[in-house]
Amino acid sequence: MTVDVTAGQTTAPGLRGLRPAPEGLPDPNIQPPTLAEPGDPFTGLRVVHLLARIERGRRIRLDDLIAQLNATYLDWIFERSALLPTLLQLQANWMADYRNSTGIVLEEGEYGPTVTIEDSSRVDPWIVRQAERQAAACRERLSAFARRDRASGEE
Repeated sequence: MTVDVTAGQTTAPGLRGLRPAPEGLPDPNIQPPTLAEPGDPFTGLRVVHLLARIERGRRIRLDDLIAQLNATYLDWIFERSALLPTLLQLQANWMADYRNSTGIVLEEGEYGPTVTIEDSSRVDPWIVRQAERQAAACRERLSAFARRDRASGEE
């Protein structure tokens, strides 16, 4: 015998409310790993955030930066191909802002490619602005994603 549980009920759009989760229900907020991509603002923000904290006036190997990024963001995979475009863009931005090449120097070192960030008082405010620019691009990308009606990208 079957019982009709919908007898006498009406249907309306929308959820009226959600029940509490059953005991033992696993957290669905498990994220898949993210492969850092060149030109991606989320990648750029993480790279700039690290660069803001490295020692100034000293050559730092790109491989050491990559290792630190991978250790800091365990759900991300960073490779040189994602790091280098961000460094080159920062170097170009520095040149445009200050008209010199001493701010961010990329060169081949004894143990591979290196970056040196100028040790001056103008670096910190400048790098904060670069991070703010990346964060704004991240928020814009999230906003554009939220406006989409479908996974195909239709708005």
